[in-house]
Amino acid sequence: MGAGSISIILHGVAVLLVLGAAFGLGLAVASRKLAVESDPRIDEIEELLPGANCGGCGYPGCRGLAEAIAAGTAPVTGCPVMKDHAPIAAVMGVESTAAERKIARVRCAGGLKEAAQRFIYFGVEDCAAAQSLGGGAKACTYGCLGLGSCVKVCPFGAMEMSENGLPVVDEEKCTGCGLCVKACPRQIITLWPAEKKVTVLCMNTEKGAAVRPVCKVGCIGCRICTKNCPTAAIPVENNLARINPELCTNCEICVEKCPMKTIKGPKKQERAVG
Repeated sequence: MGAGSISIILHGVAVLLVLGAAFGLGLAVASRKLAVESDPRIDEIEELLPGANCGGCGYPGCRGLAEAIAAGTAPVTGCPVMKDHAPIAAVMGVESTAAERKIARVRCAGGLKEAAQRFIYFGVEDCAAAQSLGGGAKACTYGCLGLGSCVKVCPFGAMEMSENGLPVVDEEKCTGCGLCVKACPRQIITLWPAEKKVTVLCMNTEKGAAVRPVCKVGCIGCRICTKNCPTAAIPVENNLARINPELCTNCEICVEKCPMKTIKGPKKQERAVG
């Protein structure tokens, strides 16, 4: 290689070095001039959040919710997992109002003992998979499929499957994140005010004649609960009794009167245990 060739190579290297230094300096200046300062409250709020990243708030993790709260697009009570939002309210300099605590309620009492089965399911232990296979094994097409998809997604260990093939919610552990609600392909799990203890454990909207053969504890739309409720809290819509939590006083008259034992409340459970 001649001296001329070496000179050309060295010249090219020098030009690249100068250009690299110029671009680097330009990027450094631009990063300072165009930098967007992060709201320090975001880090403070994220530290106060539980860090479960369950998505129950509707945002991509606790960081996403912290950013939304700091920006004013989400309320300080946006995290369903937290019981006390006062610290976050203090960071934002606003008054804290206690959010109504909600927990998951499984609105089906038709387990292996009560509900008829059309066939024995052999497949993936997933409710959505079973639902896609001819609507699942359970004869009641509205009832729990019993494969525990809701239990598997609960990040707080607040659900477990009973021997009767139904998910059971530990109300003390439940945070109301709503992941189990999303996991249920039959939408039988709902977030319910924790203080309202009476629940209609059925989602079947068929007439009584069609309900009885498939489930021993299904709602038959007889309206006995409606007639006996002193606060008119239980209307029957599409053959199914539904409790209005705003009107319900937990008197449990409906629990006593229901001929199918579809409506449950804590008083009856206490008597059964005692």
